Amino acid sequence: MQVTEVANEGLKRAYTVVVPAGDIAAERERRLAQLGRELRLPGFRPGKIPPKVVQARYGQAVMGEVLEQSVNTATQQVVTDRGLRPALQPKVEVVNFADGTDLEFKVELELMPEVPMPDFAGIEVERLKAEPSEEQVAKALEQIAQRNRKLDDVTETRGAEKGEVAVCDFIGRLVEEPGAEPGEPFPGGSATDMPIEVAGEGFIPGFTEQLEGIAPGETRTIEVSFPAEYGAKDLAGKAAKFEVTCKGLKKPSLPAIDDEFAKTLGFEELGKLREVVTQSLQQEYDGLSRLKVKRALLDALASRADFAVPEGMVEAEFGQIWQRIEADLKAGRLDEDDKGKDEAALRAEYRGIAERRIRLGLLLSEIGRTNNISVTAEELGRAMRQEAARYPGQEQQVMEFFRKNPQAAENLRSPIFEEKVVDFMLELAKVTERSVAPEELSTAAAA
Repeated sequence: MQVTEVANEGLKRAYTVVVPAGDIAAERERRLAQLGRELRLPGFRPGKIPPKVVQARYGQAVMGEVLEQSVNTATQQVVTDRGLRPALQPKVEVVNFADGTDLEFKVELELMPEVPMPDFAGIEVERLKAEPSEEQVAKALEQIAQRNRKLDDVTETRGAEKGEVAVCDFIGRLVEEPGAEPGEPFPGGSATDMPIEVAGEGFIPGFTEQLEGIAPGETRTIEVSFPAEYGAKDLAGKAAKFEVTCKGLKKPSLPAIDDEFAKTLGFEELGKLREVVTQSLQQEYDGLSRLKVKRALLDALASRADFAVPEGMVEAEFGQIWQRIEADLKAGRLDEDDKGKDEAALRAEYRGIAERRIRLGLLLSEIGRTNNISVTAEELGRAMRQEAARYPGQEQQVMEFFRKNPQAAENLRSPIFEEKVVDFMLELAKVTERSVAPEELSTAAAA
């Protein structure tokens, strides 16, 4: 085999490879001979099929297999002999081949970069700490009580008040232009016996507020406009009229937050429920704190990471990002920061984001590799069970899916690995802690 380097620029390499015709012919004859011993054809004894018959029937297919194997084997040898670390699957292009001639092909690949290790001790990050106050625990308990409220029928004849529930039938029609008559009912715009909280959330902005004062038996026309970023593209930004008929009123009745209420939720007494609520809030705050300190750590790493990244990896990452951006463009739901930017500006910005992601990913991977950080089978199994638990009644099918699809399991491994690398770096970095109010923590994490 003859190998000639034809390109060496940055992380890119290219080689021409020539496999002698004699090697190709020898491997083809070996394959045909083996096939002749294994074939079972009518009219021939096993193992006694004439080579010409085997050649006539299977020569072309065998040659295709030999060429594919020769290319794969030679490519792997090029990589191994030179100690290369390809970033992606090498690209192979056959340059020349005819029966009886040498096989010539070209191999193009990008290499993994040399990733310098940062000085972790020089990284300074702040970890914000927050604890739930008594007021926040009380508010959370009130929200639980709200979710477990009872709805009692209003027997007196009167209009609906804020916070009450009107049971309604309604039919929605689009209005093409101001002053025009509504059109035909649109799909999804009608309902029967729908409970609607007066001045509550969950409907088109301005819909529920117009139900205040409606009485059972009354029919109202409600005029609204769908938001420009509404999920259904054919409704976004359009005006509509709804004919709403109230069929009954219900008044919410909140349970007292006491031991009896706690027992209805499966707790011994209110103190146990309060303890669980406090722990849940603390977990939420700890999660926000972790998110904030992780972002700060990754920002610090990104500012210190200055090495070339494979263009192929960046292009693949950018392609995934841009698919989402194009979908958002079509649906009219771009982020506020992106509105008003032309496509060229958006492409440049998000390609920069893709490059940052790849660089950080390579850096985290190298930190993990050089420090023997790995995901154990137990950790991966725990993640698989947690994922399966999200599908009650289908746990066995989910676990079987992971066993049959290693790539799906690998998707669970990556975030575990990343978190372990982050923990490793936080142990070495200079981390200061500061106690803050939960509101400040939420604002900082959102920013």
